[in-house]
Parts: sequence; structure tokens; C-alpha cells
Amino acid sequence: MLRVEHVSHSFRNAQGSVPVLQDINLTIGKGKMVALLGSSGSGKSTLLNLMAGLMKPDQGRILINDQDIVRFSENRLAEFRRSHIGFIFQSYELLSNLTIRENVELPLVFMGVRPSKRKVKALQLLEQVGLGEKVNLFPSQLSGGQQQRVSIARSLITEPSVIFADEPTGNLDTETEEEIIAILQKLNREMNTTFVIVTHEAEVAEQMQVVLTLHKGVLVEETAREA
Repeated sequence: MLRVEHVSHSFRNAQGSVPVLQDINLTIGKGKMVALLGSSGSGKSTLLNLMAGLMKPDQGRILINDQDIVRFSENRLAEFRRSHIGFIFQSYELLSNLTIRENVELPLVFMGVRPSKRKVKALQLLEQVGLGEKVNLFPSQLSGGQQQRVSIARSLITEPSVIFADEPTGNLDTETEEEIIAILQKLNREMNTTFVIVTHEAEVAEQMQVVLTLHKGVLVEETAREA
């Protein structure tokens, strides 16, 4: 479902080029829950951004559903991301002036889906993440964990092929972190959606089916386990 082939990437600064990723190769099957594990500076967030089409690598191929997104034009890439890729952010990225239902609907607004259809889908997803009774509240009226549930529901509304999450539990306490991971696992089972989750926490990674460990820009270990 997702393949990374010989991907390398560097950042440029005044002193020259700084290697961030070196010859990364990996394959992620449909419906898997995958952790990208590594310390700060290991390259895991850069790899996530490349796989999500937010950046282009210096070299290599990135294929989602057998389509090489590196070769896409900016317009084609933006269109592909809208329909095939979902995002969950550490800081939730909710719009404060919209209700949580309206926040969840937003990706479908940009896709031109009619209001009645997007409302039904948003309500269904909010029910699935345990917020069915709070659909008319605003983000400021929710806890951090509840806001992250809204972000999860929003990421699913376009029925994407893969959802990328960058430290989705980084702002949460341990109990709430466990609740969010449990919700992601439940949705993974029910919807067979692929999740790729960046984390520096071994406790989070241990709950994933596949753990990809990065160290100084190199993929040093791949571990498969039962979640």
C-alpha cells in the first residue's frame, strides 16, 4: 500500500547540506498500525512529511497505492492528499470559531461535498470516537484528549488510504494517551485504515503492529508484532 524506495533527503543551511535521511527503504501493508520510533533529530518527522507528500525527497520514490507521489505536480499532489491522506497533529489544529462537527466536516467542504452528506458523516465519526453528545460544542469547551478525538474524526472523514500522525499523544497525560491509542486501535480494526504514527515513546510504539526505528537518518530496525 505504501512503499519508500531509496529515499534520501538533506536540509540546506548557510554552511551547506545537512543529511537527514539516508537510503530509506520500507513497505507498509494496508490496514497496518505502524510506529516511526526515534529520538529527536533521528529524521522520523522528516520521513513522515515526505511520505505524506508535504515535502519532496532529494532522491528516491514514494508510492501510495502504486502511485509515485514524488513525480506529481503540486496541484496533483494537493488533490491526491485531499482524497487519499489524513493527518493527526500533536497540537490538534482545530478552528476555534467552528463547532467540533464543523471542524470534522471541513475536509469535505474543500472537496465540494453537499452539506447534508458531510453532516451525516461527521456525526457518525464523532459518535465512533465517543463525542456524539458534544457535536455542537467548540474546541475551547473540550479537554485536550477530547480535542484530539475531534482531530482523529476529521482525519477519517475523507476515507483516506493512510493516516499520518505526528506525536498524536505528545500533549496528553498518560491516562489520556492510553485512551487515544485505544481509539486508534479500535478504528484500525473497524475501518482497516492504515496508521503511521511518529513517536519518541517506546510505550506507544510497543502497541503498534510494526515498529520502524530510525537513528541519525538511517532505518536501523524493523520489528513486527501483534498489537
